[in-house]
Amino acid sequence: MKTKLLISIIILLTTCLSLANEAVLHPKKMKWSFDGVFGTVNREAAQRGFQVYKEVCSVCHGLNNLYYRNLKDIGFSDDEIKEIAKGYTLKDGPNDDGEMFDRPALPSDRFVPPYPNEQAARAANNGAHPPDLSLIIKARHDGANYIYSLLTGYTEPPADFKLMQGTHYNPYFPGEQIAMPSPLTDGQVTYMDGTNASVEQMSQDVAVFLQWAAEPEMEHRKSMGLKVMMFLAVFTIFFYIAKNRIWSNLK
Repeated sequence: MKTKLLISIIILLTTCLSLANEAVLHPKKMKWSFDGVFGTVNREAAQRGFQVYKEVCSVCHGLNNLYYRNLKDIGFSDDEIKEIAKGYTLKDGPNDDGEMFDRPALPSDRFVPPYPNEQAARAANNGAHPPDLSLIIKARHDGANYIYSLLTGYTEPPADFKLMQGTHYNPYFPGEQIAMPSPLTDGQVTYMDGTNASVEQMSQDVAVFLQWAAEPEMEHRKSMGLKVMMFLAVFTIFFYIAKNRIWSNLK
């Protein structure tokens, strides 16, 4: 009896998972500079992606795990970082009078969040809480591909699909309806390097930036991993030769 019940539960769970997978499109497979053992972050794309985040995404989404000084890793100069940081205001203190005060952000500060708390974020977004984007690439399956597909995936719903009030159709989002409206339109951002700011280009660039934001140590980790593998390979060869020489006289 217990065996039959267990089998029934497994079949039910398998069916539910299958239906869930069918309901959501798998992300488009893109080629990324950071893929593979030797992959690195494309600095130009990451800087453009930061511009998209700054001018579009940061209105609703924070990057709580990043400091402004971290932007140096993707090619921004110290002066550029100071200019970026001072464009934001944060609350600090208390001062000598015991009062809190506002001041411009510094490179040593974390990215200033768009809302002071979750309640304020929900109140401004019809009850939805925009997620922090620091680790969004790691939090979503097939991270960068998912972000690109989601941002480029807004379309009209099928005729037989009923959208809930205040949501938008996107086949790449679980349930196929999302509270966030399509955030990007062609030409919405004017890239400093003259790159054409199509929706596809901006989506790709911001995915690169968010990949770096989620794993700023990725290149160092890959480099260290390669060095360790080379060291182990050389050591293995050394010990193999030593073993043969030591034991050769005992044959």
